[in-house]
Amino acid sequence: MAHNVILARMGEVTLKGLNRGKFEAQLITNLRYRLRHFGKLSITQSQSRIWIEAKEDENPAFAGEEASKEILTAVTQVFGIVSASLALKFEGDFEVIIKESLSFVEKLLAEHPNYKTFKVEAKRGDKSFPLNSPAICMEVGGQILDHFPALSVDVHNPDFILNVEVRDYNYLYSGKVMGHRGLPVGTAGKGMLLLSGGIDSPVAGYMMASRGMQIDAVYFHSFPYTSEQAKQKVIDLAKIVSRYSGKMNLYIVNFTQIQLDMVKNSPQDMITITMRRVMLQIAEELAKKANCKALITGESLGQVASQTLEAINITNEVVDMPVFRPLIGLDKEATCDLSRKIGAFETSILPYEDCCTVFVAKHPKTHPKHKDIEEAESKLDIKAMVEQGVNTGLEIIEI
Repeated sequence: MAHNVILARMGEVTLKGLNRGKFEAQLITNLRYRLRHFGKLSITQSQSRIWIEAKEDENPAFAGEEASKEILTAVTQVFGIVSASLALKFEGDFEVIIKESLSFVEKLLAEHPNYKTFKVEAKRGDKSFPLNSPAICMEVGGQILDHFPALSVDVHNPDFILNVEVRDYNYLYSGKVMGHRGLPVGTAGKGMLLLSGGIDSPVAGYMMASRGMQIDAVYFHSFPYTSEQAKQKVIDLAKIVSRYSGKMNLYIVNFTQIQLDMVKNSPQDMITITMRRVMLQIAEELAKKANCKALITGESLGQVASQTLEAINITNEVVDMPVFRPLIGLDKEATCDLSRKIGAFETSILPYEDCCTVFVAKHPKTHPKHKDIEEAESKLDIKAMVEQGVNTGLEIIEI
């Protein structure tokens, strides 16, 4: 009996050498976690492909096209997957393949009556099958032309491609949904993301997760100067990032008194730099406790005053962990495009300001020197501020 399955294609994982098995195992683990709400599923891997189907005949997740497409969307959000297709799986000889192909095309044309041209592509994994791949294409294509006279063949730019695969079972599918590529999360250690309510930092978290890094996040909250809506906005952004990165802990630091002390005791043109330095130190201490090996920020070189080369260097000096800045060479438009791609943009532009924007300097120093930061921090008890941020009023939310 024919039934729906999902065919997922691996990408960069297949280029790994002796440790490829570790990457494949992590990818399947991540898929199981991402699909855990869709009933009992069988997830098997063969060469560069992963097959996902119901373990039980009556699994509601595969009951119909729409339900299956929900799983398809979830699969393509898992890093390590290049693309995925909803396929029909069935047993039988070539006569059955012809019958199922004609039925498949009939349903496809009912959904897309504007389709006029097609192409057949075949793969024969079962070498005992009597027809090779070109012969399968010719025979199936000929039958489609006979039964659907309004269709014609276009091998260069068809309206749809019918894919036929002959393996231990037969498979039919048309089209694919592109995934986010990358490496499976969990294969490249763990990082702590400095997450604000803006556009940049969620994209930075997404990009590092795409390289296999597990993510936790820290948000600096200055209530009542930043509202509860601003806090909820960051929680919502963390949820969006977690669609791709998996579960994370969001550390919410009570930053109000620390920030007020800075405003009172530090030169106005250096507040942004001193604030970033303290944030990084608090984030590093939380990262150590969470077993993170790096910090992640959404900074882009030259985008704002605190992101000049001099400012970045002076900010980096206060931590020992590497600070990853995956957006460093991107302009704002490119970052906005990525934000839209991952579904974060509309949330990021909600008009709830974070602590960085509320206390921003009107005329910040863009090229700070060491003497500037020494003067700016001379009246600040940085150690006490860091300890206060880590230990006083810290809230941890599991996303």
